[in-house]
Amino acid sequence: MAVQTFRAMAQLKEGVQVIAKSRNFEVTIDEPTEMGGTNTGMNPVELLLCSLGACQAIVARVYAKKFEIQFDDLWIEVEGDIDLDGFLHKSDVRPGFSDIRYNVHIATEEPIEKVTEFVNFISATCPIEDTIAHLVHVSLNDIILEPIKRVLV
Repeated sequence: MAVQTFRAMAQLKEGVQVIAKSRNFEVTIDEPTEMGGTNTGMNPVELLLCSLGACQAIVARVYAKKFEIQFDDLWIEVEGDIDLDGFLHKSDVRPGFSDIRYNVHIATEEPIEKVTEFVNFISATCPIEDTIAHLVHVSLNDIILEPIKRVLV
């Protein structure tokens, strides 16, 4: 397979609530009330952590047969540290995660050596982990001014 382009759109709604869409799916993203939101959805950084765990779980499912690994259950716990003073411009620290950690829980009878090899492969293969762990070029493509929609009374 060659390079594939994925697309998403995020539209600001009331307050800091955002509706994000990709393909035929949408998710509500918001902030907790203490951060000025209405707590109607995960915030963007929580969604990023979920994306990492979900991607790793999908890689595990896709490659389990290749590694001859059988498991009854698998889940990923993900946590990350952010100094919110960076986001709030209260101090000169980066606004993003400084550390992200995860635990892989796997219900299996396979030996730990085989599971460790499998988990290391998952880590090396997961597109989200690769994107987070390595520099990726992010650029503004364009600024498009849209007409204001006036309601006539």
